Amino acid sequence: MEEKKVIFSGIKPSGDLTLGNYLGAIKNWVKLQDNYDSYFCVVDLHAITVKQEPALLRKRTIEILALYIASGIDPEKNTLFIQSHVPAHSEAAWLLNCYTYMGELGRMTQFKDKSQKLGESISAGLFNYPVLMAADILLYNTDLVPVGKDQKQHLELARDIAERFNNLYSPTFKVPEAYIPERAAKIMDLQDPTRKMSKSEDNPNGYILLMDTPEVIKKKISRAVTDTVGVVRYSEEQPGIMNLINIMSAITGLTPEEIERKYTGCGYAQFKSDVADAIVNELSPIQGKVKKLINDKTYLEDVYKKGAEKANYVANKMLRKIQKKIGFIPR
Repeated sequence: MEEKKVIFSGIKPSGDLTLGNYLGAIKNWVKLQDNYDSYFCVVDLHAITVKQEPALLRKRTIEILALYIASGIDPEKNTLFIQSHVPAHSEAAWLLNCYTYMGELGRMTQFKDKSQKLGESISAGLFNYPVLMAADILLYNTDLVPVGKDQKQHLELARDIAERFNNLYSPTFKVPEAYIPERAAKIMDLQDPTRKMSKSEDNPNGYILLMDTPEVIKKKISRAVTDTVGVVRYSEEQPGIMNLINIMSAITGLTPEEIERKYTGCGYAQFKSDVADAIVNELSPIQGKVKKLINDKTYLEDVYKKGAEKANYVANKMLRKIQKKIGFIPR
């Protein structure tokens, strides 16, 4: 029997998850779970590159794990774990730091963007975090990494580090590829459709949180920025409408063209109302399951402990291989 390819991905518990996180990542992961050996992680080590409130970090870490499961990611088929529960991630990151150049890290666009905002008080962790991301990926012999455009540069760095190490010693790491779904949903800000939907934006009307109530969702969609054209059309000149069509398409599976046809001669009010209903219908059952899971602490603990056990076994095997190649004496 042919071995399944390995997929690795994770989400930071640095804020409440948005509809963009769900449609752009988690919903796609659910489709992958039968065909791949998948590691889905809550990347809490990445979250602390910017200051976190400890109690909130704990709460969000558990909530994201619950959201993975509530969205349909089966802990029996996938390895679900919390990043900091696998010490090999931190150890491998230090080792790989020594094979990464400062010039490479300085060119990362996310670092450039964030350092402009933070100025002098930027942490070394924020500078180095692409190396930790490389360690996350390379420890599991990952074949494919589901990435959006904003993370593609980080995956390129992971590939460069893997190739550099392989050339310096001998083949050690699998060089990972980007996994870009055929129809990747990129969900934009509802108030500024030129920017990606993000919970870090100041205007809460720009994003929908996965745990928002139906009333809040309907209000935010009704306030979504549109235009004066008045026609539901999938066009770059109508970015607000284009974004709403992308949301509808990602939820219903209809193509943008089919949605356009469906709403021919229909005003924006009706279209927005239907988009809001589609979101509510998609999220309501997930929200119900999340609330149940959050109350079942024993079950969630069992999931992340079993996940960490499997992840530790695989990651430590690779870590020992890296240490041996470098010249460390085995423990």
